Amino acid sequence: MFFQEYDLYVSGDEGYKECRIPALLTSLKGTILAFNEARKFTGRDSDQIDLFLRRSFDGGKSFDKVQVVATEEGRVCGNPAPVQDRETGTIWLPFCKNRSDGPEKLIRQGKAPRTVWVTSSDDDGATWAEPREITRDVKLDTWGWYATGPGHGIQLRGGRLLVACDHTVLEPTDPQKVPSHSHLIYSDDHGASWKIGAVTDKGVNECTVLETADGWLYINSRNQYLGTDENPYYRRVGWSRDGGQSFSPLVRDGGLPEPICQASVCRYTLETDGPGAKNRVLFSNPGNSRAHQRHHLTVRMSCDECRTWPVSRVIHEGPSSYSDICIAPDGTICCLYEKGPEGETSHYCGDISLARFDFQWLTGGQDAL
Repeated sequence: MFFQEYDLYVSGDEGYKECRIPALLTSLKGTILAFNEARKFTGRDSDQIDLFLRRSFDGGKSFDKVQVVATEEGRVCGNPAPVQDRETGTIWLPFCKNRSDGPEKLIRQGKAPRTVWVTSSDDDGATWAEPREITRDVKLDTWGWYATGPGHGIQLRGGRLLVACDHTVLEPTDPQKVPSHSHLIYSDDHGASWKIGAVTDKGVNECTVLETADGWLYINSRNQYLGTDENPYYRRVGWSRDGGQSFSPLVRDGGLPEPICQASVCRYTLETDGPGAKNRVLFSNPGNSRAHQRHHLTVRMSCDECRTWPVSRVIHEGPSSYSDICIAPDGTICCLYEKGPEGETSHYCGDISLARFDFQWLTGGQDAL
């Protein structure tokens, strides 16, 4: 068994103050694409923010130089959410833009609008198309804050491209009340057009989605409001039987503690993969239930399609926040996450680390592929 880790993005790289908001994708050709937000001056959510990409051609052992996928002077270009079309090979990257001088409070109130864009690559991420705006297709006029991902999207077995998103709804009688929801956007024409899919109950935020072995959709959302220090926070989850057009009411998952943070879910194996194979799903987030205390980045595994999570390993005990998971061609598990030094209290140190480990390390040798 093995576990390896190194910093992929470090504060000050390329002259940027901080790097945040990781996203990972393993392409059909086996290339690992690692995206993040590069925050130029302040490191805050409102800053000159560009989308960075580094690629690995050896399963995450090494990565090439940084390339800028999206940038615009005076703008935030953020929330990368890559997804690849298996039929065409095109990698799609939905993301968001807003003014760099528009604080998040104003965005949530609809006073500094967020717009939604998509770019694409037909050469495994080497080059990217000029971004095009899709705001009118995927965002309602009554929505304020809007975020794609962050983290990878998925393609259903039937071909539909799905990206998990979130938004707030503007209250006409009181602009201070902005209920938050998770939602999906999808494309049924290989990325040519995008539409709004299912919208969840209120009280949740960033989300991640998975197609189950029986063809259902599982959504796992950041629990924005339902918890206190006395009544701890847990992730909220729901299910769709219609390809993401609607979701069941969300319920708390008592096996997934939640410090109010983004998370990632990823398919590892299916029992249809071959003799002796099992259904296995991976999940990562800061594994504690105290609000805003983001530490103990943990990877968990489910063998019953996200109903229970009996296997877990802590990757980093110190400050740790957003993360995304992908699987390398040889089965190595890769987790890209925001990491702070041991003993520090800051959640956001501006560094992003890549952890690589095998299935045996995750399970402590108690399970075999």
